[in-house]
Amino acid sequence: MSSRVLVRCGRVLSLVLAQAPAVSVRLLPAVAAEVHRSPLWATAGGRLMCEARTVKKEENLPIMPARTHLEDLMDQAVEPEDILQAWEENSGTGNQAGSALKRWTHLVIKTKGKFKEQSPELLEDPRLKNMMQTLSQQVSLVWNSTLVSALQALWIMNLPPTDPVLNSVQTEIQWRIRRLTYKQLAHLIDWGVGRKVPQDVAIVKAAMKQLELRWTEISDVKTISTLMSKGEQMAPTLLDRLEDKALELAEVFSTEDIRKVCLSLAAQSRRSVAVLRALSYHLLQKSSSEFTTQLMLDMAFVYGKLSFHHTQVFQRMASELLPRVPELNPVEVIRLTKSFGFLKWLHLPLFEAFVENYISNYEKYNVLQLSNLLMTFARLGFQPSKGDEFYAKVHSSLEGSLSTFESFLQTDVAWSLCVLQQTKPQYLIPLLQEQHISTLKDSSPARRNNYRLKLLHVAATLQLEHPGSFNTESSQNALDALPHQGPRSSLSPLQTSLRDILHMLVDSKTDALRVGVDTVYGWTIDGEIVVDNDNKPVNLLHFKAPHLSSGGGEETLPAEAHRIAFLAWEFPNFCSKSKDLLGRFVMMKRHLQLAGFITVEVPYYEWLQLKSDYQKLSYLKDKIGKAVAEDMAK
Repeated sequence: MSSRVLVRCGRVLSLVLAQAPAVSVRLLPAVAAEVHRSPLWATAGGRLMCEARTVKKEENLPIMPARTHLEDLMDQAVEPEDILQAWEENSGTGNQAGSALKRWTHLVIKTKGKFKEQSPELLEDPRLKNMMQTLSQQVSLVWNSTLVSALQALWIMNLPPTDPVLNSVQTEIQWRIRRLTYKQLAHLIDWGVGRKVPQDVAIVKAAMKQLELRWTEISDVKTISTLMSKGEQMAPTLLDRLEDKALELAEVFSTEDIRKVCLSLAAQSRRSVAVLRALSYHLLQKSSSEFTTQLMLDMAFVYGKLSFHHTQVFQRMASELLPRVPELNPVEVIRLTKSFGFLKWLHLPLFEAFVENYISNYEKYNVLQLSNLLMTFARLGFQPSKGDEFYAKVHSSLEGSLSTFESFLQTDVAWSLCVLQQTKPQYLIPLLQEQHISTLKDSSPARRNNYRLKLLHVAATLQLEHPGSFNTESSQNALDALPHQGPRSSLSPLQTSLRDILHMLVDSKTDALRVGVDTVYGWTIDGEIVVDNDNKPVNLLHFKAPHLSSGGGEETLPAEAHRIAFLAWEFPNFCSKSKDLLGRFVMMKRHLQLAGFITVEVPYYEWLQLKSDYQKLSYLKDKIGKAVAEDMAK
């Protein structure tokens, strides 16, 4: 800016002096001579100022040193000994010593393995010591990039914190920390995070602070993925900045970059919705050749871990996976099914292909992998089309091994078989013995409550689906001895609204309605009424209620009366993007129907469309009439 102002002033001055000849006549000759020369001087000065920007300063450009024979030998080396031999024959500068040290450590790891596995004599070689001594003596002349590489090499060598060469390089790094590029700072963080030596910790903290101040300089994806992978040790502010940079550069991310960044987010349980959406969008633009099996395995894990739903990506992954399923090994099949199970996403053709894979390769699946497969199918309520063939192989694998499982796993697998209606009494009876129930006591209250409910469902399966196979009264006493205190979850808006309308349905008669009914089967009913043959609510307190722990009243329910259970289905009760209930709620409906209830289902997507209380009341009356008619038609 200043140079432009000077140029313009020079031009104006030359024009003014050139247009003033009258003044020069009245001056003394000597002065006049100076004035007559001034336009030429001013013009020349203006030209010089105009040309000042084009003056070349070649004398200030750094002169790159000529490549030496030592550097050629280092590039050609294939063994650590080659580096030491080249250094002995062609001793170099401190900068070359740093490069040679980096190359030497790389070749040691490549040819001999980790330094921890090497003999102490490896570091006692006099040629190596001379190389390190040269580095230490000329450390102030070493280039920044070489100095960072040398520190990484010394870290790899596991030198003691008191080593003089290590201390010399560490001190020089700390002095130069502000002059390092963002990539060099990222390398220091990548290699230094997790080190315990105070001086190393100080270097890493200083590098993080510099990056936090200079985050706008970051312009490559590799640095972003490297730094985000160390997120647990970084300041939250820097992580936020890195996510901003990831959004800015998302368009140039490769599939491998997307995979690494998403895995970093999943490892930290950092659910950055904006970043996940952007990377998912750009992932969809990639070609089929870039959708490798490993990429889809890791991305499915990320989406499942972070509970992030992106239906378009799921559909693309399913279409890419379908032709590859026969080639997948059991580990890959289980990883995919578990991830999709966490997402509550059921793609029927893909899951049918998983079943085909198991039928063809069932001898390759161990019992733990089979257990995970069954638990995922139970969670989603998935029933394969080749169920007979599939479950025949499942039972042949479980019959001799289920009893050997750890108590919690045995309960999970047996409960899953209950959901899938593939259970056998011999699977369930051992779970209701006092010996098994007592093993569940040594767990957290939340986990203990969860498994107590599962055992109640198991007992209900035996009682309702296999009547007479086991006396559940003795098991009920053992279950009652299992502590199960815990606060009841708060009511959802759907449950609150449904209860209000149910009170209107029975004209606020407290003896005609039960709400929040905890049954002996482990299920909670949102509302319960008894209706006569005209579908009018009647007093239910006098009737026996085998589903209650108290047993209810003393009168037997009349043949023309019907016991109605209202079930409010929330959004989480369904599979993703579907109106199909998850497996546990399908089992709940089945158990209640076997216990003598007529179930009236109230899904959220229907209830939310009703605007007035009158519409909701009419909706419930219509539902009751249809449910009773269907039951009588059976």
